[in-house]
Amino acid sequence: MIALVGMLVVLASVCLGYSLEGGAFSVLVQPTEWLIIGGAALGSMLIGSTRNSLFLLVRGLPRVLSPARIGREEYLETLSALSRLLSKARREGLMSVESDIEHPTSSPVFTMSRWLSRDKEAVAFICDTFRVYLVTGEAQEIEQLMDIDIQAMHQQAASPGHNLGKVAESLPGLGIVAAVLGVVLTMGKITAPPEVLGHSIGAALVGTFLGVLLCYGFVGPLATNLENQAMERQAFFAVIRAVIAGAARGATPFIAVEYGRRAVPEALRPDFTELEAMLRG
Repeated sequence: MIALVGMLVVLASVCLGYSLEGGAFSVLVQPTEWLIIGGAALGSMLIGSTRNSLFLLVRGLPRVLSPARIGREEYLETLSALSRLLSKARREGLMSVESDIEHPTSSPVFTMSRWLSRDKEAVAFICDTFRVYLVTGEAQEIEQLMDIDIQAMHQQAASPGHNLGKVAESLPGLGIVAAVLGVVLTMGKITAPPEVLGHSIGAALVGTFLGVLLCYGFVGPLATNLENQAMERQAFFAVIRAVIAGAARGATPFIAVEYGRRAVPEALRPDFTELEAMLRG
């Protein structure tokens, strides 16, 4: 929703400023310029993409309008679920959580956290790590496995923003291509009246305008949005890692969860008393 508001602000600001200067919007309506720039940008994206990266980009774009929110409450839910899992393992033995990690959809440990239970990627990360935890208690190996997993997930999550950013970088150049083609056509009308030449040159310059506007006003910010979402996601998994790594090193469930709380970004970090009250509740 914020991204949509931003797009409307960009469009309204440009149109309002152009209108106040007495600009005619009919001059900006140049379907051929849109065709050249849009088609060339799409083609260059296809050239530079693999099938997997293109799939990730198409799947990732809708997240710009409805990103998965990871806020204070979501972090509290996740820390609470991990606390329940670790407390059960400490109270009843490590093997007691085997049914929870093998069947998370029916486990109260996860279903009590409505948001976390819907995050299949996070649940899979927790369960896969605990499967290794049941087999080996080596804290260093568990931490290394989590690092590898987080890095792989981050690379995949960052791929759409990276690829879209490359498309944004090409748009000003493609706008110049469209403008040059318009100038070439204008040179063929060199003997035409000044008003015809002026209209033709104005239409050619629309290509440069569109390329720059699309790059810095829309496509570039969309790429930045996807990159920010990937970084927020990486920070979320780093919190889960901190909790499980603390437990693997022998920390009590409460201290392990405190490791995770300290790993939460400061702007979203729950207070110590807030987390303690939730865990007691």
